[in-house]
Amino acid sequence: MKSPQPFNKFKKYFKRKPAIQDILRETTAGGVVFRRGKKGEVEILLAQDAKDRWTIPKGHIEPGETPRQTAEREIQEETGLKEMDVLNHLGKTQFRYRRQNSLVLMTMHVFLVRAKGDSDKLIKEEWMNGIGWFPFAEALDKIEYEGIEKLMLLASKQIRQQKL
Repeated sequence: MKSPQPFNKFKKYFKRKPAIQDILRETTAGGVVFRRGKKGEVEILLAQDAKDRWTIPKGHIEPGETPRQTAEREIQEETGLKEMDVLNHLGKTQFRYRRQNSLVLMTMHVFLVRAKGDSDKLIKEEWMNGIGWFPFAEALDKIEYEGIEKLMLLASKQIRQQKL
């Protein structure tokens, strides 16, 4: 009598993902949005996505839009902020992820954005789990994307050097 394979009983827990059928390239834009707190400290605006990951406000570039226009539109849509200055392009970061049978290669343009006016009245979109202002160090700890972390450090340097 043949003994059963020791790993057969675990197969039901390890399902193979279907093979990647195509590669998609997508471009998004967003911003490291900052303000000065009551004591003059830099605060960063972060949004928490449906998977509980904290990130900067961002979204897909629509036909006819520039990355700068997209960043401003997405910040308004995702946070409710109406007044802001899009100061400069910090850079871009690239990452990839799987979406069903596709490999998505994402390029994200990131801008330095200063919140103006009443920046306390935030309105998150329904799909978000949270939104808020955080001291810079705490915001940096919350970000789960390495490329965005690097651009946040560059933003901090520019805010300090340019006395923004």
